[in-house]
Amino acid sequence: MNHENNKNNHSIEPEKLDKKVYEKELERLQLELVKLLEWIKYKKLKVVVIFEGRDAAGKGSVIKRITEYLNPRYCRVVALGVPTEKEKNQWYFQRYVANLPAAGEMVLLDRSWYNRAGVEHVMGFCTPEEYEEFLRSCPEYERMLVRSGIILIKYWFSVSDEEQEKRFQERLTNPAKRWKISPMDVESRSHWVEYSKAKDAMFSYTDIKQAPWYVVNADNKMRARLNCMHHLLSLIPYKEVIPEEIKLPPRQSDLGYIRPPVSDQTFVPEMF
Repeated sequence: MNHENNKNNHSIEPEKLDKKVYEKELERLQLELVKLLEWIKYKKLKVVVIFEGRDAAGKGSVIKRITEYLNPRYCRVVALGVPTEKEKNQWYFQRYVANLPAAGEMVLLDRSWYNRAGVEHVMGFCTPEEYEEFLRSCPEYERMLVRSGIILIKYWFSVSDEEQEKRFQERLTNPAKRWKISPMDVESRSHWVEYSKAKDAMFSYTDIKQAPWYVVNADNKMRARLNCMHHLLSLIPYKEVIPEEIKLPPRQSDLGYIRPPVSDQTFVPEMF
């Protein structure tokens, strides 16, 4: 049954998570993610994590918490825009292949090749033949990635229509979040059922043994963040890599060095 349409999954409001409990657990999980990334570097693993779901489901906020303390040289966030004319004439998966990780890297895809199974299909941005071909080829493509040694993890963030509506209304009135509503988000409101059907079809074809879908109940943002981070850590066995002790050498003496006058420099006004 479609998670978004199953009222029982969202009708019972869980007990509100205490903010202090949330912040303490968030800090603990973020520290573990630092250890995980060090292990990925040490063992030269290649990790891809896909984040998909309804608009305003909270994917971006989860990605932000995951990456907050991670080295951006080894953990990259990829959020591709509209394909160029050249990319439209390439093999569909080609521009995503160019963003796959090298050994020792983790890549987080904020939306992915599953655009074709969702927005492109529902909004008519691809032909029926291209959509059918995607459903046939995507499982084989992902099996090929896994066979090549890539650890592929796929998350679907499920949000109820009531909660999504509340978040959309908040974005309309909050200047800091107004940019998050795109014309496509507005248009998608009139295609709720079509998106649900597209998601069901996508799962039926691509929820494969080698790379299953993991559904995150995202009605409560704080719980969703912690649950996703905890689950991600559970999927990749890792050990803490003890760094080599670093001894800082004495700073070079400035004997003979004459600093230029402070008045020669342009300083930022100290307003605070």
